[in-house]
Amino acid sequence: MKKVLVFGSLNMDLTIECDVMPQAGETLEGRNFFTNPGGKGGNQAVAAAKLGAPTYMIARVGKDLFGRQLRESLEGYGVDCTYMTESALNSTGVAVITRCEGDNRIILSSGANHEMKGPDVKSILEKISNPQDIFMTQYECNAQAVIDSLAAAKQHQLFTLFNPAPAKAIPPEAYKNIDLLVVNQTECEFLTGIYPTDENSCQTALNRFSAMGVGNAIITLGSRGSICRIGEKMVQVDSYSVPNVDTTAAGDAYIGALASALVREEPLEDCMRYATKAAALTITKQGAQISIPYQNEIEMYFKEE
Repeated sequence: MKKVLVFGSLNMDLTIECDVMPQAGETLEGRNFFTNPGGKGGNQAVAAAKLGAPTYMIARVGKDLFGRQLRESLEGYGVDCTYMTESALNSTGVAVITRCEGDNRIILSSGANHEMKGPDVKSILEKISNPQDIFMTQYECNAQAVIDSLAAAKQHQLFTLFNPAPAKAIPPEAYKNIDLLVVNQTECEFLTGIYPTDENSCQTALNRFSAMGVGNAIITLGSRGSICRIGEKMVQVDSYSVPNVDTTAAGDAYIGALASALVREEPLEDCMRYATKAAALTITKQGAQISIPYQNEIEMYFKEE
């Protein structure tokens, strides 16, 4: 069976809820504070593993309590952490999250996440990858390491799935190493100059990605679902109406679920629909990895569909 190889960030999320977002110099009463394993790489790996894909994590944490907790959490969800290493120089990454009325604001401290370089990832891929495995990465690690890792993955004939978040420039020569690019509206605007709001603007943005050399691209549209061009057809998958409790890991759940469906070799439109279901159930709970559903939860919740 194909597997998912994730090179990405691991953070401990420190999250608190408030009624309004604080202004500069303002102190507010908060509530419902908790810590929760997170990081885009970790979240996406957990989503893929929870949804049935053999998943490996390629990452670095500090030699500290948060690092040990992140490893234990990932392993508990079934993620293989053999290639998750410890830094002697930096602490584990941290994300400070403020939640307000179903939305969130996040501040990151990267810590050990930025230590790994392209050759480190390439060496690991040489040991564990097989052609057509899914290689997935984001932009919360060292940017050049991410770009180099995509090139290494293509050299090993892997299918590359890239989520350029947080939004940063992609070198023109790197686009050819991306089989599937997944961006939200803000990331799409950053990379193409187009903020997609309707089918026409989405099509223009997708055409631009294609001209850049990307194999294919999906644009997520928040509460309006996601859109992609499959062949000559524009395919939009609508979102599902569910109680909105916490959107923190919704995008990561979508991408990890997408990877798990790609491992099963499902058609891309079906992959998008499955990913949308995973993201929908994720926002019904607080937290990051803990809120991502298991495969049986999706099957039970959407059994009438």
